[in-house]
Amino acid sequence: MAKFELKLPKMGESVAEATITSWLKEVGDTIEADEAVLEIATDKVDSEVPSEVDGVLVEKLFNVDDVVQVGQTIAIIETEGESSSSTNNSTSQPTKNVETKTDTVAVAQVESTVETAKETAATVVSSGDRFYSPLVKNIAKKEGIGQEELDAIQGTGKDGRVTKNDILAYLENRTAPKSEKPAAAPQVKQASEPVKAAPAVPTGDDEIVQMTRMGKLIAHHMVDSVQTSAHVQSFIEADVTKIWNWRKKVKDSFMKREGENLTFTPIFMEAVAKALRDFPMMNISVQGDTIIKKKHINLGMAAALPDGNLIVPVIKDADQLNLVGMTKKVNDLANRARQNQLKPDDIQGGTYTVTNVGTFGSIMGTPIINQPQVGILALGAIRKMPAVVETPEGDFIGIRYKMIMSHSYDHRVVNGALGGQFVKAVKDYLEAWDPNREI
Repeated sequence: MAKFELKLPKMGESVAEATITSWLKEVGDTIEADEAVLEIATDKVDSEVPSEVDGVLVEKLFNVDDVVQVGQTIAIIETEGESSSSTNNSTSQPTKNVETKTDTVAVAQVESTVETAKETAATVVSSGDRFYSPLVKNIAKKEGIGQEELDAIQGTGKDGRVTKNDILAYLENRTAPKSEKPAAAPQVKQASEPVKAAPAVPTGDDEIVQMTRMGKLIAHHMVDSVQTSAHVQSFIEADVTKIWNWRKKVKDSFMKREGENLTFTPIFMEAVAKALRDFPMMNISVQGDTIIKKKHINLGMAAALPDGNLIVPVIKDADQLNLVGMTKKVNDLANRARQNQLKPDDIQGGTYTVTNVGTFGSIMGTPIINQPQVGILALGAIRKMPAVVETPEGDFIGIRYKMIMSHSYDHRVVNGALGGQFVKAVKDYLEAWDPNREI
C-alpha cells in the first residue's frame, strides 16, 4: 500500500487560497482517478478538486469552511501497490527489507505532514464572513489573541482581510493584557459593522433565511467598497437608434454564419473598451497613496445568477477583440456563469466593470464600484422616446431609441471632468455607429 497526498491545486493567477465548502467523499470511500473528492470556493467561484489516483480516502486534513492555501495537503489517499512474490526466499527477503524500510520512511513523512496540517487546521477559525489565513491564525494563537479581538483588527488586504503585517502592527501597539479585550475594540467593531449594533428582531410570523456563502461575500464586498471609495455619479443619455436598426438587420445572418446570438452587450463593451483606451486614467486602481495604471483593458461583465446572486466574469484584453470575438466571449462567459461553470481565473484581473441594469427594466442606476477598480458603468433599458431630430431641412419630432448610462466613479482619484468626459466618449462611440458596418 502507498499513500498519496491530495494537494489544493493552482486555480488561476492571483488565487492563493480557497475555502472548503463540502466533502463529496468520506473516509473509507473508494475513489477513482479524476473523481471529485471535495468542493471549494474562491471569492465567488465554486470548483471541484478531483483525485489524481485510484484509491481509498483514509484521512481528511481540513473541515468544511476551513481556508486552505494552494499547495497544501488536504487529504490522504491510500493506493494499491504492486506486490511481487517469489519462490526464492533468499532472493526476495533483501528486497522486502528494502521495501519495508522505504515504506516506513514514506509513511513517517506522510504522518509528519498529516500532523503539521492538523496543527494548522486546529488554529483555523472563522468569524461570520471573515476569513483568516493559517499564518494569521497561528500568530493569533501564539500571542493569545481571542476571536473577538481578532475580529476587531482592521485589515488592509483584499476584501478587508487581516494580513501578516496587520496583525504584527497590531501586536506592536498592543498594550492591554492578552486575556483582556482592548478598550478600542468595541469602537472599531461598531464603526465597521454598524448594523450589528441594532439587530432586527423577527416577530412570530417572520421567516428567517440564512444568507448563502456567496451572498455574504457580496455583502461584505459591497460594504467595503462604499467605505473605501468616494462614490460620485454622472448620467448621460445616448441615442442608439442606429445600433438598434443595424442589429435588427444583421442578427439573423450573424446567427447563421457564426452560430452566436448578437446582443447589444458586445456592442456596448466595444464602445467602453475604446473609451478606456482614450482615457487611460479610468483604467486604474488605487493602492494606499499610489495609483496603478493598468496596461491591459480587462472588462468585468456583471451577470445575474439564477439564485439571484451576482458574479462578474472578466473579458481579458477587450480592446484587442473585434465585434465577432467580443460577441463570442460575452456569450461564453454569460452561459458558463448561468451554469456555474466559471473557473477562478475567469473572474480575476478586471480593470473596469459594466453592468446592464436595463435587463430588469431599470432606466438608470447608481452601481457600486467593484474594488479595487475606480469606475463602473450601468446601462439602462433602451426605450422608444419622442425626440427633436435635427436635419438640414429643419428640426422635427421623431421616435428614437434612447438609453441612459450611469457612471459611478471614485472621486478620490477621478474628478468630475474625467468621469464626465469618459461617459461622454462612450455615448459618442455609440451614436456614431456606422449603419452600413459589416462584420
